[in-house]
Order: sequence, then structure tokens, then C-alpha cells
Amino acid sequence: MSGQMNKVLKNSWALFLGMGFLMMAYGFQGSLLGVRAVQEDFSLTATGFMMSGYFVGYFVGAATIPNIISRVGHIRVFAAFASLASLVILVHSIIINPFIWFLLRVLTGISMVCIYTVAESWLNDRSSNKNRGSVLSIYMVILYGAMGIGMFLLNFSSPKNFEPFILVSVITSAALIPILLTKKKPPTFKRIKAMSLKNLYEASPFGMVSSFFYGTIQAALFTLLAVYAKSMNFSILQISIVTFLLAISGAISQFPVGKLSDLYDRRLVIVISTFGAAVFAIFAILVSRQMYLPEGLATSKTWFYICLILFSFCSLPMFSLILAHTNDYIPKEKFVAAGAGLQFVFGLGAMSGPFLCSIFMDVVGSNGFFIFLFFFHTIIGVFGVYRMKVRKTVDNPDSQFVAMPQTITPAGIELNPQTEPIQDPKPIMETTSTEKVIISEQTDYNKN
Repeated sequence: MSGQMNKVLKNSWALFLGMGFLMMAYGFQGSLLGVRAVQEDFSLTATGFMMSGYFVGYFVGAATIPNIISRVGHIRVFAAFASLASLVILVHSIIINPFIWFLLRVLTGISMVCIYTVAESWLNDRSSNKNRGSVLSIYMVILYGAMGIGMFLLNFSSPKNFEPFILVSVITSAALIPILLTKKKPPTFKRIKAMSLKNLYEASPFGMVSSFFYGTIQAALFTLLAVYAKSMNFSILQISIVTFLLAISGAISQFPVGKLSDLYDRRLVIVISTFGAAVFAIFAILVSRQMYLPEGLATSKTWFYICLILFSFCSLPMFSLILAHTNDYIPKEKFVAAGAGLQFVFGLGAMSGPFLCSIFMDVVGSNGFFIFLFFFHTIIGVFGVYRMKVRKTVDNPDSQFVAMPQTITPAGIELNPQTEPIQDPKPIMETTSTEKVIISEQTDYNKN
């Protein structure tokens, strides 16, 4: 296994390094904009609306990127959209307006989904059937680890200054260097069609519905956690700790929770996980008490950190669980199409998440953030219990849990070792019926 890992790193180190820089900038940017929005006295609703722009852009980009890559190629697309992401963050520091920031977040979302698609299709092209699992594991560790590190860069300078925005731009631009200098040839882009929503629902009603609501949860969680922490009077260092704990504990939990889902009824594991996340969301409210008071008067945040870690431990593996559960009810050759369909549904839910959550926070107060998380996790759990009563569990030997980041694209889903074998990149010539007649006549002529 170590030899396999070394080979993967040797062949793809430039891509991993570039994605590490990008995720560092992405983690930093999300927290930076959330904190700056609070400092600029944006209303909670305006902040939620602004942050939702990223997922609108992500959704739009996912639909248009295949055509762009097919026309101009991987390297140009990566360079163009990484440059756009680098440019956009600088404009945030010049024009301070929620609506303008919403439009900029849309551009960031489009840029990031293009970058993910290029990177993941490139990784898929460099993978073999023997090392796909290793490639995906390294990719996941880099995504979550770099994002966690990026969140600590919030301490670099006050979010009120322009220097943090410049740093995000610099890190994003640095991601271009190793990828543009690689000698490896870019892959041939392969279009991946998603299952229709009707077919997806027929295959797995629970998978489709839970993916939609989980998209709503995830979008709010990653975009508004820093806003919640700032509204509770956390220091910049404490905000960095909170966002870091969310990313890292969620990454660590993927494998033990996934192992349980392979041993027991996967729907039961999803239901327990989502109800567990709902319970720890309520606990986070209960232990918050007087945390928002000034230093010396505020209650300890230790129990809050613990509740957040446990919430993340239950919540963050759920997209991978939902994907594995859906695969339980379909044949192996449809795994990638089903994953693409779930990602589409996830994106639909994600677009509304930050805005809806901000309304909860506006009506109830800061802890409306956790009430929102409790509410939607409970919906998933209740629907899961209902589905367990009306449909028996199916044992599909082709389906196993594979840890996936929630940002995964259809090209990345192909890295799942359980999907169909990767074919060698050789051109396949298909003959038409007319060509077959000509070939047959030519053969007869040669015989005579």
C-alpha cells in the first residue's frame, strides 16, 4: 500500500499541491467574509443572502463547465477560473455591499466548481483500478486539511483591513504554478450524465430527499458558522479554532462511521447520525449560555467546542452515507450517474441553506443557527424512519461506503473504487452498418 501511495504522490503531486493551496484560500475566504460582514453591520438576512451566492454559482457552473472544458481544454479552464477566483476576492475589499458581494460569490462558486471538475477528472485520468481508493483518500485528506489550515490564517490581520483579501488572492494564484508547470498531458474530458430526478427518486426516495435537505444543512454550516461565532463575541483566534474543529473532526469521522454503515443497516446508521447531530445542536445551544459576554464575564467555551466536535462527527459523513445508501439500490454501472444526480439535488438544497438559516438567526437570535441545524437534521431522521418501515433493506455486494467530500463532482465520484473499471484511454472505433457492408465486401473480394 505504501508503494502505491508513493506512486500516486509521484504522479499527481503538482495537482495535490495546487488543490492544497486553493482549499487553503477557500477555507480562509469563507471565514473572512463572514466575519467582515458582521463587522460591516450587514443584517443577518443580507449576510445569508450574500453567502448563498457561492452555491448559486456552484450550481450554474456545474451545468456549464462540461461544454467549456470540451471547447478549450483542462489547463486553460483551470488557469482562467483560478485567475478569476483570485481577482474576485480582491474586489470584495474594494466594494463593500451585500448585493455586490452576492454577485462576487456567484463568480467564486462558478470558479470553484470548474476547478474541482478539472482537478478530479485529471486525478481520475491518472488513476488505475488498483489505486483509485488511495487517490481519493489522499485527495480528501488534502481538501479538509488545507481548508482547516486556511481557517487559522484569519489571525493574519484584522478582517477590517485589505491585507487578508490580498493574502487569499496570493494563495489562490500560487495554486496555478505547480499545475501549469506539470509535464503530464491533460486528460480527455468525458461527459457524465446524471440520472433523471424521477429515476433517482424511484431508485432511492430517502437518498434523494436526504441529499436535498443535507445540502441545505451543509451550505449553512460552512458559510455561517464564523458569522455565528462572531455574533457570539468570539475572538478571531476562537473563530479560527471553531471552524478548524468543524473541518477536521468531520474528516476524521468519515472512516469509523462508514465502517459501521458497511456492518449494519446503512439507513439505521444515517438515522442515528442525523438524530445525533440534532441532539448535539441542541446541546450546543444549552452550553452557550453567557459565552457572548466580554472577557472575564463570559462562560467557558470548552463544552461548546466539545459539542461542535460531536455534531461535526455525526453530520459531516452524511453525504458519503447517503451516496452509499443510494448505491445499495442500483446496479454498479449506474453508481456515477446516481452520484451526479445526488450532487445536483444537493446543490438545489445548498442554494437556499445560508439564506434560510440567516432568517432563523434573525428571528430567534444567534442560536437560531443551531435551531436551523436541529430542524433539518430532524426532518432527515424522521423521513429515514418512515422509509425503513415501508421498504426493506437491500444487500448489494457492489455497494460499500467510500468517504467523499461534499464538494465532489461527478468526475471525482468516478474515483470511487466500487464504480465500473476505468478503461485504458485508447480510441475506440465504432463501425456503422454501412461500413460493415463495405468491410464484408472487401473481405469477399480479397478471398476471390
